[in-house]
Amino acid sequence: MNQEIIDLPDWMQGKFIVLVGLMGAGKTKLGRIIASSFGLPFIDADSEIEKAAGCSIQEIFDRFGEDYFRDGERRVIQRILGAKPAVLATGGGAYMNEDIRKEIADHGAAVWLRADLDLLVRRTERRSGRPLLNKGNGRAILSKLIDERYPVYASADFVIDVSDEPAPETAKRIMTELIEHQMEAETSK
Repeated sequence: MNQEIIDLPDWMQGKFIVLVGLMGAGKTKLGRIIASSFGLPFIDADSEIEKAAGCSIQEIFDRFGEDYFRDGERRVIQRILGAKPAVLATGGGAYMNEDIRKEIADHGAAVWLRADLDLLVRRTERRSGRPLLNKGNGRAILSKLIDERYPVYASADFVIDVSDEPAPETAKRIMTELIEHQMEAETSK
């Protein structure tokens, strides 16, 4: 069965759609759906970092620490944003880096997938390989990350609230928001 490709809005031609948000918000799953729907490639920054490092993110954190990981993350994202436009899912901490935020603004639009604490806890509690959550109580850590990161994430171009609705429905809301932005721009001319 072939999926019908939706035309990318004119204002997004040649630009990246960059999904930001905390772990568990659904960046990878939603990114794949959006990319497929718009006929764009999908890139998961964490996967690209693991390929470049030759080991898992958990191993990078364990061997070299978070600062080393963040530097590699910045370099990988800058490389990705310098290539052919795609839908990019970033790691939860990537958008906290001012250089990355500037690169995203220069090359595309940031879409913050905003999720409440209970949803994030449900989605992350059964998954390993989340270095920041391996250091204690997941709920408390996620709550602290919300306090630290949500004010920065709020500077994203688009804010989409995510819930337990099926991923295709959330992806459709994101794509509708991007398309309606085009229409708003045209009517304000």
